[in-house]
Parts: sequence; structure tokens; C-alpha cells
Amino acid sequence: MRPRTLDEVIGQRHLLGAGTPLRRLVESEAPMSLFLWGPPGTGKTTLAYVVSNVTKRRFVEISAVSAGVKDVRAAIDDARRQLGMSGRQTVLFVDEVHRFNKAQQDALLPAVENRWVTFIGATTENPAFSVISPLLSRSLLLTLESLTDDDIAAVLRRAVSDERGLGGRATLADEALEHLVRLAGGDARRSLTYLEAAALLDDEITVEVVEKAADKAAVRYDRQGDQHYDVISAFIKSMRGSDADAALHYLARMIEAGEDPRFIARRLVIFASEDVGLADPTCLQTAVAAAQAVQLIGLPEGQINLAHAVIHCALAPKSNAVVKAIGAAVGDVRRGLIGQVPGHLRDAHYPGAAKLGHGEGYKYPHDFEHGLVRQHYAPEQVRERRYYEPTTHGAEAPVAGRWGKIREFLRGSDPS
Repeated sequence: MRPRTLDEVIGQRHLLGAGTPLRRLVESEAPMSLFLWGPPGTGKTTLAYVVSNVTKRRFVEISAVSAGVKDVRAAIDDARRQLGMSGRQTVLFVDEVHRFNKAQQDALLPAVENRWVTFIGATTENPAFSVISPLLSRSLLLTLESLTDDDIAAVLRRAVSDERGLGGRATLADEALEHLVRLAGGDARRSLTYLEAAALLDDEITVEVVEKAADKAAVRYDRQGDQHYDVISAFIKSMRGSDADAALHYLARMIEAGEDPRFIARRLVIFASEDVGLADPTCLQTAVAAAQAVQLIGLPEGQINLAHAVIHCALAPKSNAVVKAIGAAVGDVRRGLIGQVPGHLRDAHYPGAAKLGHGEGYKYPHDFEHGLVRQHYAPEQVRERRYYEPTTHGAEAPVAGRWGKIREFLRGSDPS
């Protein structure tokens, strides 16, 4: 079912549209060097194959998992011979290129610099951290995105009807199609594997047949309906209630139902500030790190990072003081409590600002003991408003004490 032309490729529209760098390179048939970075099953090998097919170049594949410098040099030497004898160019595709060490990557440089091959490296890890600079700087970096549910569904429908697939010899029920899409988790290769296994069991592919083939029970979870909102609501409320076990249960339900892990990660980042805040400042760091890890490695390994963040969020001391603070401030602004910025705080760097009195009388806190000096900061209309009211939970307790003293000092007798 591998596409034979760029137009047959499903997904990655940002890379394949008219006038995009990849399409221009392919259509010009010029030698090129590319890095394809993206999660598993998004079409990295497919794109390399299509480039080779469309440009009529030899396709040579090397896996960085098993190949060494000797294999790389042998492939390059063979490509040079073919180029010299027949003029035919070679696509050298290196899968999992991030697994190559520096010496192995250095062996690719002469071929890339001299255009002996069209080099295409595929990686699931950020090339900025896993590929040597000389090789990366000579290549075009293309980032592939996870396939959408519609993309996966299109792949499956094509496989059912196309002669290269099932050729119409099997029928796929709508519910079974939806279940295969959920199981795939954005991985086209996985969806085709499950479809093929199901077709071997029965020509009428139902949810039950898919369950037998994939050995996974269908999790009743409509990502566009009530179940989606009910489960994510229960997930958030379980963490807010500090029940790590319940939160992990709902996390597992979402993962097994094929929920986008990036959506889960975003909810964790929001929760870390909305429900934990300064009661445990490291919670936000953990949530952001988990979101980045999921983006970097995808599923299934990414579920470990999500579970890490879920447990931290659930067991952290709770405070909603941050969300209440910004909510109160935004509420005042929307009600028109804005006022003029005090003159001594206005920008005094541009010509003519001094004549307008901007910055006049400003006291530089670093010149004073403890880095504090009594002067007005807020506009007059909100000068006495109190937005941030810290709790005494966890790490926010000392913050509450410090902020109370600072606020009392700043709002003491009228500054002279």
C-alpha cells in the first residue's frame, strides 16, 4: 500500500503542497539531502521511497540499528560507481539515523557534500540533538506530523478497496473502522497491520473481529461526544482530589481509546498552574517536560512520561491562588479599571520622553536594602486591589509570608 507518487501520500499536506521545498526538489530532480523527523508511522520511509520512485533513482536502505561505517562506505562507493558508469543517481535512505555515532555520521559527509547520493535520513528524535552540525547544516530538515483520524481512515479505506491491499475481498464496518483508527494512535503502519490481521480472520470485519486480531477490547470512548468530556473531566477532578490511582485509570482509558497524547499533556500543563500553582512550583516543570517528551517520542513510551506527570500532579499540594489572581485582574480590566501608568514607571528611553516627565522620580530597587523601595506601581484605580492571595499549602506557605510582608511594606504610608 506504499504510495507511488507524492499525490498518493496521505497526510503531511504542509510538506507536499504546490511550491513546497520538497515538491520543488523532487520535480527539479536535483540532488538533495533531507532529514525527515516525526513520530513512528507518519510516512518517513514512504516519502523516501516516493522520492526515489518519482525521480527514477536507485533506492538503497540502511538501518542505523545494524549498519556500521563499513556498510555506509560500501553503499556510497556503489552509488559512485553507478553514477560514473550509467549516470543513474542513488537515494541513500538511513532509517533511525539518530542511532549513528559521530564517526558513522562523518562517513556520510563526503557523499552529501559532493552530491554522490541523495541522502535521506529518518529519525524519531530531534536532529538538533542527535545529528552532527556539519551534516545537519547541509541538509533540509522536514518535520512530519502525526496523522489525523481522517488520514488514518483514508489509509484504511484505500487498503480495503485497492488491488494492492484487500481489493474489495473484505468489508469493513463503520464501527470497526473507527475502532481501527483509535487503535492506530496516528500510526498508519499499525492501522494496516491490524487491518491485515483482521482480514485473515474474517471477510466481514467487525469490531469483534478487530478485537480478536488486535487482542484489545474496544474502549467505548467517543472523542467528539459525551464520553470524551466525561473522562477528561473525571481525570482532572481525580488529580484535583489527589487520587493518583483514579487519575491513572482515566489516563489509561484515554490512551487505550486512542486519545491524542498531546491533548492529555496540554491538560496536565494547565492543571499544574491552575490547581497546584506555587504550592509546588516543580509540578509545572514536570508537566512541561512530559509534554515535550510525548512530542519527542510519541506512544507507547510516552505513556510513561504522562503517568509520571499525572502522579506528580495528583500528589502535589494544591492551590488555585494563581488562577484566582489572574481571573480577578482580568475581571477588573474588563470592567474598565485600567487607569494611566504612573509617570515614574513610563518608558524614558526615547528622545523627548524626559520633557514629558517620563521616568522622573523612579527609584531603582537594586539601590535599596533588600531590593525593595516604597513607591507606587499600579494605576491609581486599582492601587488597593488585591489579586494574589496565596494559600499556606506546601511550598506556597513561605511565599504567603514573604508576599504579605512585601505588600504591607509597599502599601504603607504614602511614598514621599
